[in-house]
Amino acid sequence: MRGGPGGEGGGLKSTRFRKEREGVWRELERLVERAEKSGVRSLPAELVARLPLLYRATLSSLSVARAISLDRNLVDYLESLCARAYFCVYGTTRPLGHAVSGFFGSRFPAAVRRYRWHMAMALLFLLLGTLVGHVLVARDPDWYYVFVGEEMAGGRDPAATTEFLREGLFDGGDRSTARLGAFASFLFTHNARIGMLAFALGFVAGIPVYLLLFSTGLMLGAFGALYASRGLGVELWGWLLPHGVTELLAVVLCGGAGLMLAQALVFPGRHTRLRNLAIKGREAGVIVLGAVAMLLVAGLIEGFFRQLVQDQVVRYLVATTSFVLWGFYFARVGREAQR
Repeated sequence: MRGGPGGEGGGLKSTRFRKEREGVWRELERLVERAEKSGVRSLPAELVARLPLLYRATLSSLSVARAISLDRNLVDYLESLCARAYFCVYGTTRPLGHAVSGFFGSRFPAAVRRYRWHMAMALLFLLLGTLVGHVLVARDPDWYYVFVGEEMAGGRDPAATTEFLREGLFDGGDRSTARLGAFASFLFTHNARIGMLAFALGFVAGIPVYLLLFSTGLMLGAFGALYASRGLGVELWGWLLPHGVTELLAVVLCGGAGLMLAQALVFPGRHTRLRNLAIKGREAGVIVLGAVAMLLVAGLIEGFFRQLVQDQVVRYLVATTSFVLWGFYFARVGREAQR
């Protein structure tokens, strides 16, 4: 285990701290593993009674480890163990409403903050792909056919007229509830598939995750370049962003979760690869579950709001509002509970 900020003395302090308390952590970890595998009710009564005592003792260790800036690996291990133990201690006795509010009010945003650098890398490759796609298509429109499939383009390609492209941005089409509901369902399924694929590709060391995010950015950039060449760039992003802020953020979170799995496989740390994958997989699963809920929101916005609201100012206002709200949510919500 590497030393903390205090250099060699910090390493000795971390080693001594771990030696004094590691027995409690390992006992808690064994109980949590049994509870996760077979359920808390499978534990004998004396172990069920001991579980909260071990949990609180480990919480105390985590608090001390943070306060004196011990080894980052040790702090990460204790944070993960406490999060898992929390749901063993409280998850089975909390009403569904409390469990849901606890998930979205604390656990989900806290997990995103904890792995913010994975999310940042996923966002970087999405933005890089968007930039490259825009530049290439702006220079040579034939690149558009490479980046955007025929089914996805739906006739919106360099051969289309400007009027046809404009109509697609403002024509609400058939506004019946049934048609809009079916459209929203299709979009949710499509977006969720992309997000789940980005997450699942983490099992193959993460390189495909980068490629998927980059290719998604290429498609976005190609669309942007096409519409900008017809003087419709502002209109396009007004059409995309009301749902796109939420949708693309969810895809980025799924991609970041995939990178978490890749790191668990490539850099297992103190655990075996399979064990580390199981630990990180649970935390990545929290992020993906929250991202799926975000994709549902994005699908509803795309299927209903965007087709019904034609005013550019309102569209950009909704996009800006969603950006600010998501930023506040992931930056601030749940910090008190986390502490």
